[in-house]
Amino acid sequence: MIKLKPFGKLGGADHGWLKAKHHFSFADYRDPNNVSHGALRVWNDDEIAPNSGFPPHPHANMEIITYVREGAITHQDSLGNKGRTEAGDVQVMSAGSGIRHAEYNLEPTLTRIFQIWIQPTTQGGAPTWGSKPFPKADRSGKLVTIASGMPDDTDALPIRADARVLATTLKAGESAEYDAGKARHLYLVPAAGSVEVNGVRVNARDGAAITDEARLTIKALEDSELVLVDAA
Repeated sequence: MIKLKPFGKLGGADHGWLKAKHHFSFADYRDPNNVSHGALRVWNDDEIAPNSGFPPHPHANMEIITYVREGAITHQDSLGNKGRTEAGDVQVMSAGSGIRHAEYNLEPTLTRIFQIWIQPTTQGGAPTWGSKPFPKADRSGKLVTIASGMPDDTDALPIRADARVLATTLKAGESAEYDAGKARHLYLVPAAGSVEVNGVRVNARDGAAITDEARLTIKALEDSELVLVDAA
């Protein structure tokens, strides 16, 4: 089953410096029937104005993956980590027992990100942060795992969850396939372009909540970039 969430119908908020769309209940957008998809708790589509961002704030017991679509995000946290993650790169923060962090767009242009929160399999533990480049050329025409709690995904950024996050770029007419098993919760969002997922059209920034599908066939209707979460 594939449930489509059109971008224009997503919840959201406009704070001036931040324009946010929420695929699931978040902050002032509350929908008791749309709280999560398996272990996937948050998928925010954020546009952050130049020289602005999120001031220091706390997190605990959540795996937070930031996929940078355009521009760059600069991270600082209470562990002393500092880093700039630019388009094509990914950062992961395991909040563990607790961490404070800030995220800023220090660039002269707009930054666009997907921020994805996944519930961990265990509570507590030491918080961690990491960032890694995943060049689009390396994931052209194939799904590449960018963050994962699966032991075999050694090239991905580690998370403490029964989940993996994948990304690909597809040229118009190209296809990619993914075997997950019917018990998994899959969620797919094109960052750009449009695709068909098992025959269902998904346009840029729409969400597709997928259950009871053993295999996905993703066909690009135009040049596309997409992110897929596979969670328990």
